[in-house]
Amino acid sequence: MTARALESLLKRDRLVILASLVVLGSLSWLYLFYLAAGMERMDGFAGRLMGMPQMNAAGEMRKPSLAGAAINFILLSTMWIVMMIGMMLPSAAPTILLFAALERRRRSPRPYGRVALFVSGYFVTWSVFSIAAAFLQTALSTAGQVSMQMVLTSGIISGAVLILAGLYEFSPLKNRCLSHCRSPLEWIAHHQRPGSFGALRMGMEHGLFCVGCCWMLMLLLFVGGVMNLLWVAVIAAMVLVEKLLPGGPIAARIAGGALVVFGVYVAGTSL
Repeated sequence: MTARALESLLKRDRLVILASLVVLGSLSWLYLFYLAAGMERMDGFAGRLMGMPQMNAAGEMRKPSLAGAAINFILLSTMWIVMMIGMMLPSAAPTILLFAALERRRRSPRPYGRVALFVSGYFVTWSVFSIAAAFLQTALSTAGQVSMQMVLTSGIISGAVLILAGLYEFSPLKNRCLSHCRSPLEWIAHHQRPGSFGALRMGMEHGLFCVGCCWMLMLLLFVGGVMNLLWVAVIAAMVLVEKLLPGGPIAARIAGGALVVFGVYVAGTSL
């Protein structure tokens, strides 16, 4: 294969994969907009996500059955998974495209398949986080610490989450994970694994570093509202800046300081 032909093939692959990522991200955000609109009406599917009491045929409130509670938890977990896809895909896209380009240059016999498995592995890790977040939300809701709008009702707890999220921005673990996320080429070069399972495992490992980088920022959703799409977009933008822009590590520390100050203010006004 000539250099020109290879370059043409790489360009076509980039367009196909980029288009697929755009479609996936767009569908995720459309789903979130659908849920947000339903929550404003507080009805149907969205109402179940908020833990609204269900009505029987006589118009009386009833507790959900065990099966109903399980379905509600599955719906809540699905919401978190889709939200993580929508929030993390923009910052993960450059790494995915880089992985795809390296696969083609290696003359991989199944480049699209390995890329799909890499992406799947990445979001398997985020799905585990999403299920844990759904458990946390369910526990907080049961304890009466989350409102019907999926916002923490205690200013003290909200302030504590903000302060912890801010302090985490200065932690060695955050710095290590952020450094990995900002240097995907070096990581891929040293962690290349053959075969389909190898691509899946690479995606899961990469996702693990990204969870380590961003998990405290995701918990800020409980402060501003889990389905407050403006808040969701702000946090996604913070992740994008930290992981991709030249001044990302500095921005992380500035954001950390601001979160600590804001957390002290929120907690102080609640005393």
